[in-house]
Amino acid sequence: MKQVIQNFKSGELYVDEVPLPSISEGMVLVENEFSLISAGTERGTVKVGKASLIGKAKQRPDLVAQVLQNIKKEGLKATLDKVRTKLDSLKALGYSTSGVVIASMDTNNRFQVGDRVACAGQDYASHSEIVAIPQNLVAKIPDNVSFEDASYTTLGAIALQGVRQSEPTLGDNVCVIGLGLLGQITCQLLKANGCNVFGIDLSSRLVDLAKETAADNAMLRNDSNLLASVDEFTNGHGFDSIIITAAAPSNDPIELSAVIARKKGKIVVVGAVKMDIPRDPHFFRKELDLRMSCSYGPGRYDVNYEENGNDYPYAYVRWTEQRNMEAFLKLISNGSVNLKPLTTHVFDIIDAEKAYDIVLGKVEESSIGILLKYPEGNSEKITSKFKINTNKTENINVGFIGAGSFAQSYLIPNVKSGGVSLDTVVTTKGITSKNVAQKFGFNNTSSNSEDVMCNKDINTVFIATPHNSHAQYTIEALKANKNVFVEKPLAMTPDELDAVETAYKTSDSKLMVGFNRRFADVSKTIKKAFENLTEPVFVNIRVNAGFIPKEHWTQNPQLGGGRIIGEMCHFIDLMQYFTDSEPVRVYAECINISNDKMKADDNISIIVKFKNGSVGNLNYLANGDKSLPKELIEVFGGGKIGRIHDFRSGEIHERNKTTKLKSTSKGHKQEVEAFLSALKEGKENPISFESICLTTKATFKIIDSLKTGLPQNIS
Repeated sequence: MKQVIQNFKSGELYVDEVPLPSISEGMVLVENEFSLISAGTERGTVKVGKASLIGKAKQRPDLVAQVLQNIKKEGLKATLDKVRTKLDSLKALGYSTSGVVIASMDTNNRFQVGDRVACAGQDYASHSEIVAIPQNLVAKIPDNVSFEDASYTTLGAIALQGVRQSEPTLGDNVCVIGLGLLGQITCQLLKANGCNVFGIDLSSRLVDLAKETAADNAMLRNDSNLLASVDEFTNGHGFDSIIITAAAPSNDPIELSAVIARKKGKIVVVGAVKMDIPRDPHFFRKELDLRMSCSYGPGRYDVNYEENGNDYPYAYVRWTEQRNMEAFLKLISNGSVNLKPLTTHVFDIIDAEKAYDIVLGKVEESSIGILLKYPEGNSEKITSKFKINTNKTENINVGFIGAGSFAQSYLIPNVKSGGVSLDTVVTTKGITSKNVAQKFGFNNTSSNSEDVMCNKDINTVFIATPHNSHAQYTIEALKANKNVFVEKPLAMTPDELDAVETAYKTSDSKLMVGFNRRFADVSKTIKKAFENLTEPVFVNIRVNAGFIPKEHWTQNPQLGGGRIIGEMCHFIDLMQYFTDSEPVRVYAECINISNDKMKADDNISIIVKFKNGSVGNLNYLANGDKSLPKELIEVFGGGKIGRIHDFRSGEIHERNKTTKLKSTSKGHKQEVEAFLSALKEGKENPISFESICLTTKATFKIIDSLKTGLPQNIS
């Protein structure tokens, strides 16, 4: 299918073929008819992409701070590799579309095949022939509303939320600063609400358009009579509210709003403007009310609402994102909003570059609403997979299911350098799959896991998807007689683990889980120092893991499983490695905390008893400070101590001497090499299947121990 793409590294913008996206529970698949280019937002996005590396850094200082923090944690080289991976990516553009449902897995059974719908969401409602949209970002289109008008719905919801924040009443005098697309729609909404509307902009063309469509009066910002006209319009009182829909780097819209507002008036910021709030004379003396409007409305940036499909109760949150979308469509339907005067250009998707030439000012042509049109009835011709390279197929032919930033940073490069062939990469979004395939040299790009599972030429599968799909894909691959490398965790429930065990025992394939820390050079050196020891050892691990909000996908019990299952398994495996024994019992305690932002079991102490008498102690903490290195591992036994400092250095203390150890990585490269070597040479799994199962069972028993307050045996 065709999609508008920007290469974030080079800034190049073009239309290309990518696999169609896939959907999962809670999503709707839509064949687009039209999409709207939001000139203000997308102009800024495209300009960031076209900027130099220094230019990108200046425009995103928040990301620069993350890079500097990562250098402290992982070192310069690893950080540079991550930055290169992020920069060398393809970006989807657009966030407001309309089309027809061609498949739906929404949990409310609201959308059926053939329904006409409007769609919202950055990275979802893209300029693409087919889009996959979370169910709460889809709204049905009334029969008398055209696809062209419905493609404005996202912008309309943003404007509507700004109007709601201003709380206008009949007869209010309201000023709209910034008469671009968002401002024009805002003027119409205010007029439909019975307000007296005054518009201000830098463009005489936009001022005239506002007068023609909705504004009772509109003027240029630099008109010398502006303030006098404001006094006349408001009878000298000032505006009841001002809605700023401009996008400007200056503080002028804020300062002007304060001047023209009445005492105790409201100023609502919708657009991206500089916000240096001058206390005197107006904000303080008038007691002005400054408000922010958050995009489409309640639900925006809430993972539980947007991605997990959990709606807010109607009685308590009357206007959510989706309900704002529905309200705007109804306003179009009853004639309260007229969008036809705002549409200045319509381009076929194949001519999207011409549209962006206008948006970026390469072509001097007056525009405001620019639509992209898509070919009708084209979905049957669109495939989930297509070939982009014809590289030689080696004895080990690899398919990847899942290729996020972790896989691109730590797995795929090491597999690529391992003397194997990269056959097919699968991701849910076609644009991501295409980008990864081009970047690393896969022969095929796909959005359907069956293109890997059903391909008999692929004999090895790497799985790096969200945690809740690991067991399912592992079982499918084992049943298809494919070797499997799956990122941790192997399973999220005992039933899933049982099913994996059954599939493994009936297969001749190898299975590896991404417990990388035991493969780090510093771990191997310490292990060797204790290898002839006959007495038990004590392993002490302190992890300054850092805070992760409850809304993060890894904390979702159904998606990520939480940090005990999803992360602490690493350290149970490392304990097994150093003790060279099986865990037989666990006991866990976590803190009691009233802070609702933090999960209590993110701060936990775990004691693990091993069959040979060894003991492991894990203190995993999320309430510390990032300045302290993340991981400290200590192994005590036989008069020796081995220590690892965040896998950046280590030492062995023996006979009153200290031997310093160097560490270059956490073992990601080495674990991939070990797995591929086992395949090539027919050796045993680098980690025994029994050990992998015991690690996974131990995490389940840790949760049971927290629930019961008692030690739990691991059978």
